[in-house]
Amino acid sequence: MRVLAIDTALEACSAAVLDPAHGVIGETLPMQRGHAEALIPLIRRVMNKAGAKFDELDRVAVSTGPGSFTGLRVGISAARGIALAAGRSAVGLTTLVAYAAPLIAKDDSISIAVAIDARHSHIYLQIFGPGGRTLVQPRIASIRDAVRLANNGPVRIVGSAANLLGDAWPAHEMPPLLVEQKPAPDIAWVARLGAAAADSSAMPKPLYLRAPDAQPQDASRLPRR
Repeated sequence: MRVLAIDTALEACSAAVLDPAHGVIGETLPMQRGHAEALIPLIRRVMNKAGAKFDELDRVAVSTGPGSFTGLRVGISAARGIALAAGRSAVGLTTLVAYAAPLIAKDDSISIAVAIDARHSHIYLQIFGPGGRTLVQPRIASIRDAVRLANNGPVRIVGSAANLLGDAWPAHEMPPLLVEQKPAPDIAWVARLGAAAADSSAMPKPLYLRAPDAQPQDASRLPRR
């Protein structure tokens, strides 16, 4: 299966093509802003490197969050547009699952806490147990509550807020076996998960987990005529 993968959820703009004959050919640009301007040229470069055409794709995969509201809209809009133009399906994978996948593949017997910085002393959190099953569903939690939920036996921590969670760990408790700070998931795993995902007729939608920080200013609205 030939898959185009896109990730703009966090502090990177990434694209990759998974091709059975050549493996994963991808590129990642670290960035906090500017995903909209960087993504389409990046996709074009990756497609050229892979020698692929859009009508040769089997599907498009995209990370759906949680993450930056603007970044998520950029990536998901691009994935949906490319899939529609090429007449292919688009699948969404959460950023949380993309972070956890390589650790589950390496050793699925030890729990994994995926921690993404949600700002304002909060974390987007999901905890996976043995076999990759979900122990704690995706949620936004304070750092204190995230530590309480994750501190339930041997655990590995990964994500853009891994250090925040690790630094808040109680000194008298057994420390995490791994604290892996990563600004964004590996785009190769977004591609692999996209290839393995079940077909769906529904287009990917963002997983926000909280309301946007920017709210309409009702007091300053002009009256409608």
